[in-house]
Amino acid sequence: MPLTQIWLYTILSVFLVSLISLIGVFTLSVKTKNFKTFLIYLISLSAGTLLGDAFLHLFPETLEILPITKLSALVLLGITLFFFLEKVIRWQHCHGHMLEENHVHPFAYMNLVGDALHNFLDGIILAASYLISIPAGIATTIAVTLHEIPQEIGDFGVLIQGGFTKSKALALNFLSAMFALLGAVVTLFLTRWIENIESFLTPIAIGGFIYIASSDLIPEIHKHSDKTSKSILQIIFFLIGIGIMIALLFL
Repeated sequence: MPLTQIWLYTILSVFLVSLISLIGVFTLSVKTKNFKTFLIYLISLSAGTLLGDAFLHLFPETLEILPITKLSALVLLGITLFFFLEKVIRWQHCHGHMLEENHVHPFAYMNLVGDALHNFLDGIILAASYLISIPAGIATTIAVTLHEIPQEIGDFGVLIQGGFTKSKALALNFLSAMFALLGAVVTLFLTRWIENIESFLTPIAIGGFIYIASSDLIPEIHKHSDKTSKSILQIIFFLIGIGIMIALLFL
């Protein structure tokens, strides 16, 4: 596909994902108890889509251009990179934030820094997936979007709890989300000088998806599985997430 069309698909996808940062304002009228119940199922859905996209779309597509040993090594590098980033900047995803209280103001700034870096990486991931193929890019956009919904809701809550006004929290959250555009643009520009850049960026993205789903989302789900009925619904939403990725294979 011509690079101009890849640019178009990537920018539209990044813009769509960035708009998710404004969703936090719509949660203010929802009762806290009902909201937390809904959020944990959304997290289950997100975990399923991230793992489904990693193993059903990105991994097979990348395997066509990389030997399995190199691909596996780069996936492991991706997992290590995300682990390192989380340690360095105390990167904690929204799912813990939403269910904790009394966050201090300095942490709200730390959350903005971490979220901006996370969004920058999202932009790289989206651009790299579209460079692999349009179907892979669309699948990744859906996976990232479903992951961003609970995350951005949580980030908005952290900023409010940290002392920001609603309007300022929305503005800062959206500004942070726009770092995804920067990541995408940098990646697409680098294709002029680095041939097949997607062949090593996509495996790193796969590692990132596996890390986020396995070390952040699934442990958070387990924390809120106190009832059998709740656990069953979490499993159902997790499988729905994988099912969405399977369905995309046939489009």
